[in-house]
Amino acid sequence: MLVLVAPGQGAQTPGFLTPWLELPGAADRVAAWSDAIGLDLVHYGTQGDADAIRDTAVAQPLLVAAGLLSAAALGDIAPGAVAGHSVGEITAAAFAGVLDDISALNLVRKRGLAMADAAAITETGMSALLGGDPEVSVAHLEKLGLTPANINGAGQIVAAGTLEQLAALMEDKPEGVRKVVPLKVAGAFHTRHMAPAVETLAAAAAELAPADPKVTYVSNKDGGTVASGTEVLQRLVGQVANPVRWDLCMETFKELGVTALIEVCPGGTLTGLAKRALPGVRTLALKTPEDLDAARALIAETATPAADAAGA
Repeated sequence: MLVLVAPGQGAQTPGFLTPWLELPGAADRVAAWSDAIGLDLVHYGTQGDADAIRDTAVAQPLLVAAGLLSAAALGDIAPGAVAGHSVGEITAAAFAGVLDDISALNLVRKRGLAMADAAAITETGMSALLGGDPEVSVAHLEKLGLTPANINGAGQIVAAGTLEQLAALMEDKPEGVRKVVPLKVAGAFHTRHMAPAVETLAAAAAELAPADPKVTYVSNKDGGTVASGTEVLQRLVGQVANPVRWDLCMETFKELGVTALIEVCPGGTLTGLAKRALPGVRTLALKTPEDLDAARALIAETATPAADAAGA
């Protein structure tokens, strides 16, 4: 059984979209998406420097566009399940047929703008803790006033809070933590600092007409599977200001009997976690179009037939 996953903010790097736009029709498709949402995805994905694509209002639509483009390049596939980390959940909602591509991109454009506005209120950020015991780390973060915004499993927790709180963490790591790594994001996502964005996103979601997922949709709120398109949207709104539980998503993958995991562009982060937390599961990250042949071969070996994936 194959699960298709989409990464979250921080996975982007300068120029990462360039090779994908060389695929037939890709540049025109992304240009049309750019026109639809009022953001030049081609420019930012090929020429934007690290600071430009770190901007929340740019990074989020760019990541969703990259995920949709790279998944489309795989052809007509029917994974057994889909999931996304943070903003990647919007990409996953499109994979599952809950939203069409344009609706997903319009939603993420509004999400990015709203979260950028919320992040501008207070200087905040996020840092990854590598190693250590989760319970010990969470208690330590709370003592410093930080939020465990992403509990990713495989020995990784992401702390979020003010820059002062994150500086204190660098000086006072939890026992057992090997390293604290600042992330390439512009705010304390999935915390109370994002509360102002929730109302804006809820209004945007209310304008959409979601379909029920066509494949198993695994939510990063709690690792649960969601069968209602309306509930998928509700969770997309709520997760902006609440922690991501990718550890529980991977537990669900185990329960579903997942044997292979493909991470769409810009892949690498989630496959890295899966290699440590899901031994025996074959993983592949779509970094460039050169990875497509290997991905198609993996799909041919493990993808769930369409009828099974739809629950027929």
